[in-house]
Amino acid sequence: MYHILVVDDESRIRAIIRKYAEFEGHKVTEATDGMDAVYKCRENAYDMIIMDIMMPELDGFSACREIRKITETPIIMLSARGEEYDKINGFELGIDDYVVKPFSPKELMLRIEAVLKRVGRTAEQAQQRPQNQIVELDGGGLRADLTARIVYIDGQRVEMSPKEYDLFFYMLENRNIALSREKLISEVWGYDFYGDARTLDTHIKLLRKSLGRYSAYIVTLRGMGYRFEEN
Repeated sequence: MYHILVVDDESRIRAIIRKYAEFEGHKVTEATDGMDAVYKCRENAYDMIIMDIMMPELDGFSACREIRKITETPIIMLSARGEEYDKINGFELGIDDYVVKPFSPKELMLRIEAVLKRVGRTAEQAQQRPQNQIVELDGGGLRADLTARIVYIDGQRVEMSPKEYDLFFYMLENRNIALSREKLISEVWGYDFYGDARTLDTHIKLLRKSLGRYSAYIVTLRGMGYRFEEN
């Protein structure tokens, strides 16, 4: 059983999510706006946060920014808009998934399970990795400590969102291998491919931005996916 915080100013949306989440055996706490969510996260621990973007008092993006100062609890963002700008903004703030309204409650439950399984799997993989597993490319110009989840570019530490780290480390561990979009979605996001590659492509765009002059290591395979290719 997981403890889920549902944040939305629409009582109808909160009620739908509560109904399906409790049916799956989860405990649900509700927050009516972003400010309420921040207060609750300061006082309690949750396994998952589902949060709308457009809310009074404090919008979802601002609330996420404040919550990330407190906890790394996984966040799924809800929005009536599916614009790429909103997705990029959310992912840069460290959200784990993005669902556009109107949504299927059953699919949302699958995404909750997938995100939580991925978080648990990432922690397990980190424990299983050899101590201080480090990958260095270009004479050490690009350096990744997979155990500590730290990336350095030309000696400067680079901050990435949790999903960027997951995607980057998976591609590093499978470098020089052609990776289909379906494979990347399945392995990094942890759920079956839904047919929408835009989330993956948005994260690739963010990852290339973070890698700076090393972005060329990520090669686009037209009609197929991507490959992290050592020069």
